[in-house]
Amino acid sequence: MEMYIDPHIHLVSRTTDDYEAMRKAGIVATIEPAFWLGQPRTEVGSFKDYFSTLVGWERFRASQFGIVHYCTMGLNSKEANNVPLAEQVMELLPLFAGKEGVVAIGEIGYDDQTEAEDRFYRLQLELAKEVNLPVLIHTPHRDKKKGTTRSMDVAEEHQVDPGWVVVDHNNEETVKEVLDRGFWAAFTIYPHTKMGSERMVEIVKQYGPERIIVNSAADWGISDPLAVPKTAHLMRKMGIPEEHVRLTTYQNALTVFGLSGQMDENDWLKAPSIDQTKKLGGNSVLRGGQVPRVEGPADRVEN
Repeated sequence: MEMYIDPHIHLVSRTTDDYEAMRKAGIVATIEPAFWLGQPRTEVGSFKDYFSTLVGWERFRASQFGIVHYCTMGLNSKEANNVPLAEQVMELLPLFAGKEGVVAIGEIGYDDQTEAEDRFYRLQLELAKEVNLPVLIHTPHRDKKKGTTRSMDVAEEHQVDPGWVVVDHNNEETVKEVLDRGFWAAFTIYPHTKMGSERMVEIVKQYGPERIIVNSAADWGISDPLAVPKTAHLMRKMGIPEEHVRLTTYQNALTVFGLSGQMDENDWLKAPSIDQTKKLGGNSVLRGGQVPRVEGPADRVEN
C-alpha cells in the first residue's frame, strides 16, 4: 500500500469529501499548521478557540476517515503586525505547545518583513527552544529570496539547529541555499501557480531527496488536498527512483517532525479501526439518517 504524509495542509478549510479522497489516495497522516484564516482576527479569544479546534475537533474529524492529524502552533506573520493582539497570543501559545499532537512551532516567519514580524518571529524561535519542538517557517510570497535568507539568518542567530527547522514555500530561487545551510526544504504544490508538480519533479531530479519535503498547503483558496499523491505519481512516471519518492512524500516529514516526540509511524500503522459511531463532545461527523462506517481489521481499503 502506498502511504503519504501531507505535512502542511489547512484541514479546517476542507470538506469531509476531501478527507475521504485523501485517505483513498494513500494519505495516512497530516500536519495542520496554525495560520491566517483569510481575514484578521480581532480578539485573542478567537485564537484560543482556533487553537483548541486544531488539537480537538479537527484531530477527531480526521480520525473518522482513517487519517492521523497533527498540528503546529504559532502566531502567523501576517497577524503579528497587530502588536497588542499579538502580545496576547504569545501568552496563549505556551499553553497549547505542549498539547498532544503538536509537532512544531509554526508556521512563523515573515510576510512583509516588518519590525513587528521580526520581533514575534524571534520570540517564537525562543519558545520552540524552550518546549523542544521543531520549527516550521513560512517564507514570504513577496521578495521571497531575501525573506528566506533572513529567516535562516535569524534562526541561526538564535542558535536553533537547522536540522530542526523546515523552511516552507520554496522555489527554484531559494532551494539551493536552504539545502546548503542544512535546513529542510519544503515545497507547496499549488494548481497552476507557485511550485507545480512538474517543477517539483525537476527539483528532485537536480537535488535528490535529502531534506526535501512535498506538501499541498491546501486551504480556503484554490488548492488541491491530493497534491502530494499526485506529485508522487508524476515522479514515478518521470523515472524518479521509488526510494526518492518515499523520502520526499513520506519519510522526510516523519523524520523531522518526529523530533517532537509526538509523531510516530505506529500512530497510523496500529491505529484503531474507523468507527463513525464515536462522538466528540456529543458531536458526530454524520447527519440524521446517515449510516456510520465501522471497520474491522479486514475492512481497510488497499490502494
